[in-house]
Amino acid sequence: MLQKTRAIALKVTNYSENSVVAQLFTEEFGLQSYLINGARKPKAKIHINMLQPLHLLDMVVYYKESGALQRIKEATSSPALQQIPLDIAKSSIALFLNEILYKVLKQQQPEPQLFGFIQQSILWLDQTEKPIHNFHLCFLMKLSRFLGYMPTASEKHLAYFDLVDGIFTNFAPAHTYTLQEPHTHMFHTILNISYEESHLIQMKHEDRIYLLSQIINFYKLHTENFGTVNSLQILEEIFH
Repeated sequence: MLQKTRAIALKVTNYSENSVVAQLFTEEFGLQSYLINGARKPKAKIHINMLQPLHLLDMVVYYKESGALQRIKEATSSPALQQIPLDIAKSSIALFLNEILYKVLKQQQPEPQLFGFIQQSILWLDQTEKPIHNFHLCFLMKLSRFLGYMPTASEKHLAYFDLVDGIFTNFAPAHTYTLQEPHTHMFHTILNISYEESHLIQMKHEDRIYLLSQIINFYKLHTENFGTVNSLQILEEIFH
């Protein structure tokens, strides 16, 4: 049955000499795996270059409810990303976020609001001329709302953040998964700021690295089989 859907490219695996299996997060069907014959050929109708991390697609697909591997009839880049493929900082962030998204969307059912959030975030990253050194921190915390474990940002300032329970508190928890000052204040700001203003958050490189590692710990605590993040080191080097 032919269906239209928008999609976000997450992962490509070689299937045969010229074919690939692409795992795409689709607006209509959630995470799906598509067999694309001849994608590695120079004149492929659906070329592997269209399937780079976080590239956006409009597709017409043959949808089978029971099929593990789906097929695509037509696909176009919509819109084609302009800066992410060429800008080393933006492409490094895209690679990192792509790895995180693949881990957390594995069991994801269709959720148009989540799809819209990710798509708009990718487009903002692609098009912005503002500094992006805090963008990935803000993205991860905004994403956590859709995954069901975004922290509640307290009205008044509290000294600690408990990563296990996802709450701000005035008392140090009895475990090590805790943020304390000055990082609690930075984290609170990240939770409440827009992408447009995220570059205004003042923090040193080592603070940013530390906060990112703690946000990843937060994801690990709340996501089954999260594992390690391989692209983290690249990101740390780019924003040194």
